[in-house]
Amino acid sequence: MKSAALYIVTVLIWGSTWLAIEFQLGYVAVEVSLFYRFAIAAALMWLFVLSKKLPMQYSGKDHGFFVLLALCNFGLNYLVLYWAQNYLSSAMASIAFSMLLLMNIINTRLFFGKPIAKRIYVGAVLGVFGIASLFWPQIKQFDLSNGALVGLLLALCGTFVASLGNMVSVRNSQREIGVLQGNAWGMLYSAVGLAAYVMLSDAEFTVSAPTSYWLSLFYLAIFGTVIAFACYFALLKNIGPERASYVIVLFPLVAVALSTLFEDFTWQANTFIGFSLVLMGNAIVLTPTQRINAFFAARASQQKSAIPS
Repeated sequence: MKSAALYIVTVLIWGSTWLAIEFQLGYVAVEVSLFYRFAIAAALMWLFVLSKKLPMQYSGKDHGFFVLLALCNFGLNYLVLYWAQNYLSSAMASIAFSMLLLMNIINTRLFFGKPIAKRIYVGAVLGVFGIASLFWPQIKQFDLSNGALVGLLLALCGTFVASLGNMVSVRNSQREIGVLQGNAWGMLYSAVGLAAYVMLSDAEFTVSAPTSYWLSLFYLAIFGTVIAFACYFALLKNIGPERASYVIVLFPLVAVALSTLFEDFTWQANTFIGFSLVLMGNAIVLTPTQRINAFFAARASQQKSAIPS
């Protein structure tokens, strides 16, 4: 039940961040907005861990992995994916990012030698095909020009970086480093790194933005960063990255649902097919093999008993 709650919270929050990000664009440079987001998140995380008097002293090697976590999950991955969207539609970027599921499966096998159940591969393929179906009209219009190819490669690179960050989180959990402590250090290093990047770039720190920008920023910092990352990394620890990362392909479902409510999105046949494939894949990934085997065994027994002797 705990993992189910973490799963649902992660999907609902990160699925809604697509709408919140719309209020971030056009007012402040992307890298500055990311700095604000992770600076606020880091401050909140540190206030929490200090108030709870959680242990925060770690070895130099662990701090090296905190820096990697910051780079891969709280900084570089976001920058690269934002750069990719200069060349790609949000739909194509979403499809590229859904490849995180397959990348996590492969990296879990490579880095930790963990055998992956066949149903995970089946569910992953269904999920990716479901996302492709969901955005099929945009895929048909996709022109593989030089700019689009650059965007696609950037999106895949950003996704791969995020997958490496997931592996770092799993490593930290295996070292018995608490999710909250690891995130507090990672977000602090991320804020420092992003501040340095902004100062070296042409971007400027600015506070001139409408109220909607700041409201969405605090939503992204508190819910989309502090709460969602804590839930997601806890899932990585509890059920493994190959299963936890299926939340990635569920985000667009929430985004489409919100778009239906707030942006008059009209459902087409491809929308229903995409939803169905993603949900089927999700059920396959999250259902233990023993239950699947028991289900088919029960069905076979029923059919056998139904045959007249």
